[in-house]
Amino acid sequence: MLQPRILAPLRALERAFAPSIRSSQSLYQPQSLISRTLSANLAIPKTTPTPSLSRTLLPFSQVRYASHASQGTANRHSRDPAGKRLGAKRSGGEYVVPGCIIFKQRGSKWFPGENCAMGRDHTIYATQAGYVRYYLDPERHTERRYIGVVFEKEGTLPVPRNAPSRRKLNMVSVPRLVPVAQQSDMVASIDENGVQVGSVAAVDAESGPQLRPGYMYREANWVIGRAAEKAGVFAESYDRGNRWLAWRKRQARAERAAQMKSLKGKKKAGKKAK
Repeated sequence: MLQPRILAPLRALERAFAPSIRSSQSLYQPQSLISRTLSANLAIPKTTPTPSLSRTLLPFSQVRYASHASQGTANRHSRDPAGKRLGAKRSGGEYVVPGCIIFKQRGSKWFPGENCAMGRDHTIYATQAGYVRYYLDPERHTERRYIGVVFEKEGTLPVPRNAPSRRKLNMVSVPRLVPVAQQSDMVASIDENGVQVGSVAAVDAESGPQLRPGYMYREANWVIGRAAEKAGVFAESYDRGNRWLAWRKRQARAERAAQMKSLKGKKKAGKKAK
């Protein structure tokens, strides 16, 4: 609503410009021409419309927009966004598996230590299965805080610089044992016939090498090759131009495939019969 202090000069302007506005409007309105012709021919009495205040003051009126206070709902989300759920996800001593998130942060407040890594959004996660440790390492850096994973529940971090570290397959460090030479019941002897393998008791026997039940003796490949060389037997080299040999091999493969297919069909027929 307009105040009375503002309405007084507007009313003066209305009295000054109202006749000219009405005359200009009547010239350009086609309805006024029709009404004048009808009134001249039919002698209809003229009715002068009373100019309304709202139509006259329309060019001087202003549009009122929403105030700043009414826009609070639009800016509420920018002022109070949703939480990003940062912080520690696993406490010290808690068991984690590879890929488990330990700490989410903005910026590198914590650094990855033993068996841990940092993502591109500064998230620290475990690379090996074990127990979480939050610790300081003055030898690496005087002020940085680290998060690591140990494999034993009683393990501590940091470990000494010269101490061996294991990072794969969750292997447990054990003292090295001295290997003990085991006496086998199989011995090998070399004579004019070649290499002979047998038991201790059977080497000197006239019947030849005796093996335990379930074992089969076979000469080594180099022995077979040496014997073939002595006998003058050599394998023919493959000739790509020998199409007759290639056809024979292809036929043999086709026959073998047909045989296997027939056996497979017989097995299916036997199952259906059951």
